[in-house]
Amino acid sequence: MPSLFETVFSTLLWAALASAVVFVPGCALAYLLARKRFWGCYALSSLTTLPLVLPPTAVGYLLLRLFASDGLLGKDALGFDLEILFSWKAVVIACSVMSLPLFVRSARVAFEGVDTRLESMGKSLGLSSWQVFLRVTVPLSSRGLAAATLLSFARALGEFGATIVLAGNIPGRTQTMATALFSAQQSGNDPLASKLLLVAVVVGFVTVYATERLSRSHLSKIGGPLDG
Repeated sequence: MPSLFETVFSTLLWAALASAVVFVPGCALAYLLARKRFWGCYALSSLTTLPLVLPPTAVGYLLLRLFASDGLLGKDALGFDLEILFSWKAVVIACSVMSLPLFVRSARVAFEGVDTRLESMGKSLGLSSWQVFLRVTVPLSSRGLAAATLLSFARALGEFGATIVLAGNIPGRTQTMATALFSAQQSGNDPLASKLLLVAVVVGFVTVYATERLSRSHLSKIGGPLDG
């Protein structure tokens, strides 16, 4: 059996990896939805948000079918095995998919808070659209993006349903704090369950608190309302 430290460390590492995986595509999606109006934008927004409203086990099953041997990304289709199922990679993928909607929604708000006139000024000075994004939009929305990253990290920390379907609950291999807490509760190991609960509450509180501070700081930076 892995120690409490090993389980917590693995969960934090996988959640951090999931947040890193989500960042670039999440920023691209958020900026696209914040700045562009095109045919199918509402469908894209709905599809991005879908993991928030689907049962996590349903998302896990969809991913399981996707990476199964006869799936679109399975061994039969690709000609080689990605070795995703029931591995740490499955944990990261499940956490990434479940945390992406929260990142995109928060990052979209951050991008929408940037005055488009400042972006237009950048273009009038000869900057390309890519340069305007990197030099104007991202710096002005940096606190909001940081808050979005922390929020996706917090969601990844608590992921359970999709993870247990795609990665299983293998101690020392794919077990996270959430699945370890479930196992401890099911086996009647209340002391371990209590310790895992305490760690989850502390880490979750600190992460959400930092998110709140960053969000308020972002609102102050762009001139939005502040309460309290």
